[in-house]
Amino acid sequence: MFGLPKSTEINKPLPKKTVFDRFKPKPDDRRLFDEQINRMAIVAEISPQTVSVAASGDVSVVFVILVTLKVPECDKKNIALLSKLIDQRMVFALHYEGSVRFAVYRAERVLMSENKPLEEWKLSLSGLDLGAVWENIIAEIGGVDLAGGKDLDETIAASERRDTLIGQIAALEQKAMNEQQPRRKWEDAEEVKRLKAELEELNNG
Repeated sequence: MFGLPKSTEINKPLPKKTVFDRFKPKPDDRRLFDEQINRMAIVAEISPQTVSVAASGDVSVVFVILVTLKVPECDKKNIALLSKLIDQRMVFALHYEGSVRFAVYRAERVLMSENKPLEEWKLSLSGLDLGAVWENIIAEIGGVDLAGGKDLDETIAASERRDTLIGQIAALEQKAMNEQQPRRKWEDAEEVKRLKAELEELNNG
């Protein structure tokens, strides 16, 4: 499944009730989870026992969890909740009507891939040990460029800041366009200039 070696394949149901009973999430979290998620199963184990890759100091296994959805989109809160409750490295395959979007939790953020037909997905396992494999999977899912030995968490944070800056610049430019008072218009223009300078620095970093 997902282009992974046959040796990694397993089929172990992960009942929602088991998760709820063991970890006892808050009622609102449980309600959102139950509204969007139909069922879950562990469908792959990436470990030294299933692939020819050694464990690293902090990663000994990566699980792929198939999450069958009731709705087209899964709230990132559900992924964050599962990741915080279950202390494992997990890749979530969000499955809805034949299409899959992958999600991972890293650096206090949920990263999601594009949505593609299930049969078109081929997760690559690259890296000298499982720690590197795990980081490369995250980078692949999140569209993160790790060229030149960039730090994964720093790159994720920079990407998020870049997206925020782009949104702030667009909103301020629109505000400045509609502003009638010259002083406020000038202040908005100066703030846009400052944000654009920060964005350029990020892009060149």
